Amino acid sequence: MEFRKNLKYELEDAGYEVATAGDGPDALRYIERHGLPYLILVDLGLPTMNGFDLLERLKPMGDLPVIILSNEKREESVVRGINHYADDFIVKPVSPREVAVRVGRVLSRIPDFSYAQGPILRVDDSLSIDFVHSKLLIGSRKVTLTPIETRLLSILIKYAGRYVGNEQLIARGWPGEGDGVSEETVRVHVSRLRRKLAEGAAGMDYIQNERGSGYRFQFPERPEE
Repeated sequence: MEFRKNLKYELEDAGYEVATAGDGPDALRYIERHGLPYLILVDLGLPTMNGFDLLERLKPMGDLPVIILSNEKREESVVRGINHYADDFIVKPVSPREVAVRVGRVLSRIPDFSYAQGPILRVDDSLSIDFVHSKLLIGSRKVTLTPIETRLLSILIKYAGRYVGNEQLIARGWPGEGDGVSEETVRVHVSRLRRKLAEGAAGMDYIQNERGSGYRFQFPERPEE
């Protein structure tokens, strides 16, 4: 409790807006109400929900930046955390200042936060995306996304306007499983995602591909007011 309070003060002092939760269910309820955060810090030693269980619940919601905090020093826990869930793994005890620096380093690698901090991402008048519930909102209709489609879409939106290569999509979309995932698998999943997006696109091709470069999510240009 004391460490969490001190860490909150340190992060706020560094300029971040911080919300805290004492357990996994509290964190899930917060995300349900407010949408995905820019980054989440997860302590593996949560009181009623194991930290890995919480991360497994978060995984289908998109490519959420994660830092794990833990008293656990066993190599298998660190490897599991980094391979399957997290961008960084911090073994406690650690100073709040060091954690804040690590947060800054992870966030500096994320080019766009368009998908974060908001229950619904509005793309244009035809399309909105609910990452928390893995749904496209097309007019009055809801189109369900699979967990991998949600993750791939969140990755492409992070890098909107830039091509994302197959290797990066595999690494982020299938963490810990990349060696068994082929470029053809990526193509199949992206093709299905494009078909779902096209249901309400009004002629807009949101995901573009270029052989040798990868895939790019393109937000529609908004008319000048």
